[in-house]
Amino acid sequence: MPSHAPDTLWFTRCPVPTATGIAADQGWLTAEFAADGIAVRSLQDAAPEDAADHHYTHALGALFREGGNVPALWARSRGERTRLIGLTWIEERQAILVRAGSGISSAEQLEGLRLAVPRHTIAIDFWRAMALAGHTGALALAGLTTADAVLTDVPADGRSGQWTAELAALREGRVDAVYVKGALAVEAARQYGAEVAVELDAVPDRRRRVNNGTPRPITVHQQLLDDHPELVARFLAVLIRAADWAAGQPEEVARILSAETGAGAEGVAGAYAAGSHRTLHLDLSGDRLDLLAQQEHFLHAQGFLPDRVDVRTWADPAPLAAARRLAAEPA
Repeated sequence: MPSHAPDTLWFTRCPVPTATGIAADQGWLTAEFAADGIAVRSLQDAAPEDAADHHYTHALGALFREGGNVPALWARSRGERTRLIGLTWIEERQAILVRAGSGISSAEQLEGLRLAVPRHTIAIDFWRAMALAGHTGALALAGLTTADAVLTDVPADGRSGQWTAELAALREGRVDAVYVKGALAVEAARQYGAEVAVELDAVPDRRRRVNNGTPRPITVHQQLLDDHPELVARFLAVLIRAADWAAGQPEEVARILSAETGAGAEGVAGAYAAGSHRTLHLDLSGDRLDLLAQQEHFLHAQGFLPDRVDVRTWADPAPLAAARRLAAEPA
């Protein structure tokens, strides 16, 4: 028999554009479940003993996670009973940076260069995975592979701020190129005097931009889905409504993204393509599943996943279908 409803539903998201972040900012998740006596709490606001490392392991049964695909795939590959219930694709600036004045301005010129690959002593080093995928995508534009460059480890423990270890190595001449993404990367590049050599967002082929956030999954634990599918559907319906609202509120979305990312208005504007506020909707289309499968293959080949993940078997379209029916009902 299903267990009684949980006292608390947890959610976690990365500091990037997400419908979860929008819904949380507006108080809609709390409002949805208040009448049921179910609290809705952010893992980011929880005490350390509650939060633990659940953002990465997803070992917390009543948790919804909307975030990078590297930890989500890693958790599943380790045997955690999660299900993939949605995917987004949001164009989030991805670039290869070089020292100002280096003369490097194309993917072809990356051949033979020292490409920064950070190393963090954490359970799943998604930063390292992002850099490897970013460099791989950039090199592929010129018909090159990572074997045509020099992958250079950059110890990154103890550094505050994103990309700072790699950008410091670039400024000091220890590496020649750094992969970055997102709003803080725009500001960090300016701080370190770096300039763009390869703008991955300008590439029409989305397969070259597959990385930790593209596509970005939302996952839930199988136990919650088995015992309380209606709670999962209601949660997703709130996210659908949040994405609908965001599509008509570019200024409000920019404000929320600034708070979520910790970046200023300029960083947010420079990181996210015009119209990104209209792309927060979840789906499980064959195209997005294929792009996630590409990422899974890459991560396993690079040693980040202990076992393979069959993306299509992992995906469960039923909760999103139920949520769309709920969201279509009159308020």
